[in-house]
Amino acid sequence: MSAPEDFSILLVENNPDHAELTLRAIEQATGLTEIFWVKDGEEALNFLHRRGAYIDPAVAPRPDLVLLDLKLPKIGGHEVLSHMKTEPSLQAIPVVMLTTSTQQTEAAESHRLGAESFISKPTNFAQFVTRLRAIDCLQRYVSRASTILPPRSAH
Repeated sequence: MSAPEDFSILLVENNPDHAELTLRAIEQATGLTEIFWVKDGEEALNFLHRRGAYIDPAVAPRPDLVLLDLKLPKIGGHEVLSHMKTEPSLQAIPVVMLTTSTQQTEAAESHRLGAESFISKPTNFAQFVTRLRAIDCLQRYVSRASTILPPRSAH
């Protein structure tokens, strides 16, 4: 994993309202602001492989974490996850699946394909922040960042 000041997240979410909620929750949970948002599975793979609009590493840095919606247009979340976990250059990146679904079969399939975690998106913002804080690699980032960065002021 990169140094805390270089930690970045790729958010793959087709619903703009869910994306905005997730971006706000991540910032509140961690203080992170280096979050890249793409809207479908095809765009996610282009970002990860630095193709098309994402050829420049400054535009598409290698993320330290991917938050991946399950239901995506073009290429679904499970297919993106499967590709990442079979591609040597991508398989070490932790992936957390995000969904509004509560079906246990989808969570089981996500774990089988190599997801670190599976989070059902709650409608309550505070619950969502709490769930994001529980993600293992974000916990490691926050603990390292708190020893390096000054504490954030309360808003």
